[in-house]
Amino acid sequence: MRKTVLLFIFFVAFSCFSQNRQILYNFTSTPQSLLTNPGSDVKYNWFVGIPLLSGISTNVGSSGFSVYDLFADNGVDFNVKLRNVVFSTSRNDKVSINEQLEIFSGGFKLGDWQEGSYVSFGMYQEMDVFTYVPKDFAILALDGNQPHLGKVFDLGDLTTRGEMLSVFHFGIHKNVNEELILGARAKIYSSIFNVSSTKNSGYFYTIQGTNSIYEQVISSDMLVNTSGFTNYIDNYAGNVNSDIMKKAFLGGNLGLGLDLGLTYYPRKNVQFTASLIDIGFISHTKEFQSYSYKGYYKAEGLTPDFIAGNTNDLVQEFEDAIPLDTLNYKYTTWRPLKFNSSIQYSFGDGRDSECNCLGDNEMVYKNSVGAQLFAMSAPRSPLMALTAYYRRRFFDSLEMKATYTVDSFSSKNIGLGLSTTIGKVNFYVLADNLLEYQDISKANSLSFQLGFNIIFPDKNTPD
Repeated sequence: MRKTVLLFIFFVAFSCFSQNRQILYNFTSTPQSLLTNPGSDVKYNWFVGIPLLSGISTNVGSSGFSVYDLFADNGVDFNVKLRNVVFSTSRNDKVSINEQLEIFSGGFKLGDWQEGSYVSFGMYQEMDVFTYVPKDFAILALDGNQPHLGKVFDLGDLTTRGEMLSVFHFGIHKNVNEELILGARAKIYSSIFNVSSTKNSGYFYTIQGTNSIYEQVISSDMLVNTSGFTNYIDNYAGNVNSDIMKKAFLGGNLGLGLDLGLTYYPRKNVQFTASLIDIGFISHTKEFQSYSYKGYYKAEGLTPDFIAGNTNDLVQEFEDAIPLDTLNYKYTTWRPLKFNSSIQYSFGDGRDSECNCLGDNEMVYKNSVGAQLFAMSAPRSPLMALTAYYRRRFFDSLEMKATYTVDSFSSKNIGLGLSTTIGKVNFYVLADNLLEYQDISKANSLSFQLGFNIIFPDKNTPD
């Protein structure tokens, strides 16, 4: 039974990365960069994303262990590998998955009367699950409490959140002057499913008293909030696909959000950018249900094993002292807030030496080097990442961005992005942690993005 519980804990964690898109950020030859900074310096008359193909993104990460650690075919018994993983992780190790699919998108430059403004809009679906490794729960499931007399198990180790939602958005940015671009994006969230359990507390310990009597104490204050699931629990006779589609198109639990961003040029070849993404909340007022596990229990007995020592009377006493209550009340969740900032230095004249087709002396730079800082709010402490990058323009239709990132999941994350426009069709593909593709089972993080757009560039402005 203990092994089953432990496996459940780890498989839940795996089926659940931070949302850092360091390759996409400020990669302005790709329209989707506007989703990471509404104040990006884009140069299109207009663009439209090919529905369901314009933005496909998956991010997976684990800071404490990899799939290889558990399932390597190396002759080591699985139970041994399981114990090694449990005892090598800490309560601050985290596991996460983020998936995003753009349903539709578009944007256009406003007319001559407001030439420096740009509008973009769209809808995307997102799944985001984040959990810390519940180490103390895993030890209890693996060993029980008997080998750990005197240890205080922290029930606050259970910290997890997960959501599937759709997002409708509308953004606008304005070239205030030649140096400064400001942007904002309004969002409507429609939550399809939500699970949130991030403020748990409590403890459990067993100590030896006198005359071979053991004292065991549990103090629990735990709460799990859910929404979007209750209709499917008992005697559901509807159509799941139809229900999910309805929730995705503003029929779920609704919320509001705001993105802010800017691009600033202190010099023509020096650029500073910053953005705040998902300043927002969701109010869960439909299909909500919460589960509370709150109370205090103290027992004395001859056996130190809490699980093996449970008789029917003890079980009843425990359930009376710490009942599992089902609650029905509305709750609000805040979206994970993301902060991005970068500084970039550009060099190398990329203009055609035979013909200055722009008809002016505006410089087009071939090369750029820069650094980006990313931070995202998390239940215990923010997730941070620092990226160094190099951008290179090849011809007029191909751009490359290479990145090196250090974050909670890896210290050797090398990424590469390519964006090309053939005719009016733009295609981009971005991938990181390339060193791990020899054996992805050993990777602590992976990220992959691709998409297709139709672009009409602004011929009067240099790229």
